[in-house]
Amino acid sequence: MKRFMNIEPSPALRAFLTLLPFIIALFAYSIASEARLAENPHDKLLPSFTQIADAVDRYAFTENKRTGEYLFWQDTGASLYRIGLGITISALIGLFIGLCNGLLPTLRAGLSPFITIISLIPPMAILPILFITFGLDELAKVMLIIIGTAPVIIRDMQSQVMQLPQEQLIKAQTLGASTWQVAIRVILPQIMPRLLASVRLTLGAAWLFLIAAEAIAAQEGLGYRIFLVRRYMSMDVIFPYVIWITTLAFAMDFSLRKISEVCFPWYHQGAK
Repeated sequence: MKRFMNIEPSPALRAFLTLLPFIIALFAYSIASEARLAENPHDKLLPSFTQIADAVDRYAFTENKRTGEYLFWQDTGASLYRIGLGITISALIGLFIGLCNGLLPTLRAGLSPFITIISLIPPMAILPILFITFGLDELAKVMLIIIGTAPVIIRDMQSQVMQLPQEQLIKAQTLGASTWQVAIRVILPQIMPRLLASVRLTLGAAWLFLIAAEAIAAQEGLGYRIFLVRRYMSMDVIFPYVIWITTLAFAMDFSLRKISEVCFPWYHQGAK
């Protein structure tokens, strides 16, 4: 008798099971929305799909009369610029410091405890300090993402370097490799896929920090727009924005995974 834990779904069944929770959620929302609107046509908590579609049309496909901009795409561009810059800088910092910490015991002894303490500071707690120090422009928002994600990536990279087989490092040194050559030719190729995986794991936190920063001090951005319309209970605007943020985060995660699979196929051998 084949055990349930050993049964692999077919591609068609896998696709159906993937879509099923979304279908159930949409069906449940539709019923709840119709029930609330039937009781109160002016209810804003659960707008109908028609109301949501109208809001999307207003924000994404209709020019703003005051600025001439399409607010939805303007907000998207601003948020993507901030999170893209913040995550890229965090990845570079995490790779460099994490590699050095993992490879150099002297540097690790002095820097690793400091990085650990920094990583334990709640980034949201120092948000007012960032705004006071860097102002209300883009730098403070990007710095919040960096402070919130870079220490985590550094610790992950350091751990990955220290887990590499010592035999590899010893053999490279026996063949005459310098510390720099060991770092570039032996360690770096092996930790690059893990860097992409680490960035993927920090994407959720990065979006959280971005939305929080935009909600407090911004003139455009997805988080700014959500907190701007919440005072009017405009759920027909908030829902599409939340779904769009989730879609963007998923697209970024999916892209990083595909890049890793294409560039480092050996890292994903055996993974399903």
